[in-house]
Amino acid sequence: MGLFERYLTLWVALGIGAGVGLGLLTPDTFQAIAALEIAHVNLVVAVLIWVMIYPMMIQIDWSAVKDVGKKPRGLALTLVVNWLIKPFTMAALGVLFFHYLFAPWVDPQSASEYIAGMILLGVAPCTAMVFVWSQLVKGDANYTLVQVSVNDLVMVFAFAPIAAFLLGVTDITVPWQTLLLSTVLYVVLPLAAGMATRSMLARRSDHAVAEFVARLKPWSVVGLIATVVLLFGFQAETIVAKPLIIGLIAIPLMLQTYGIFFISWWGARLLKLPHNIAGPACLIGTSNFFELAVAVAISLFGLNSGAALATVVGVLVEVPVMLSLVWLVNRARPAE
Repeated sequence: MGLFERYLTLWVALGIGAGVGLGLLTPDTFQAIAALEIAHVNLVVAVLIWVMIYPMMIQIDWSAVKDVGKKPRGLALTLVVNWLIKPFTMAALGVLFFHYLFAPWVDPQSASEYIAGMILLGVAPCTAMVFVWSQLVKGDANYTLVQVSVNDLVMVFAFAPIAAFLLGVTDITVPWQTLLLSTVLYVVLPLAAGMATRSMLARRSDHAVAEFVARLKPWSVVGLIATVVLLFGFQAETIVAKPLIIGLIAIPLMLQTYGIFFISWWGARLLKLPHNIAGPACLIGTSNFFELAVAVAISLFGLNSGAALATVVGVLVEVPVMLSLVWLVNRARPAE
């Protein structure tokens, strides 16, 4: 795990602090940035999200999809958890906490937006960080690659319909045009660009892809932190007025993460998956593609919305929770 991945929570926390401080000191600057949008898509944030996502998409080897028929049980577990369980449990937890348990402390409009942000996290399975988690639990790298590739392919077709269905079920107006535009902008186009770039680099040499991604990685870090700064700059006044809201959002997100992991772990044991496949299979279903969730939340609900705030809290919560789950997986590894 590199310096960035190891201390991701720290970088995000620093970005939050900087965003809140700058948002209070220079609110006019953030308002000017918010005005730079086309079809409800903020241009500045769109560029930053692409800077984050593009290097991840280059790492996906689509030729690995041809191996989908090998060891199908692990892939089946991942697909069932990601697309038939996780989005719906996230929506259920959001409604339970923000429409009922936290209702005395959260106004209905904000509650609906927080639920929307949670749903977008739940419908976006992890892409890049899964490779880090897989490495930490000594997972089968090739099989992890197959899982990520197939899930990204499913995401192209399933993300928008499932997100729209769940947002509609929770009585949130779904702007279909913006949702579809976001899916194309942040899933389809980055995937296509990543495939084209990888194909071009692979023709040069065996190491060209890894070298190019390594050069882009610092920019990916810059994109993530800059996005966090912007989001919390827009949320600065709300955060200062209601500092406990971060904790309220974090509670159901943590319950969701641990709950999905144990559902996946139970499924892996039931299917008798070997440890080097069970570990990554559980972790890919547990973590989130938070870059996509952040981008779509901004497009659908705005930079200063509760939905955008909820997705960024997801970034803050995910890394320490996932590291604790890596520890659990390693503790369960059979003796060699």
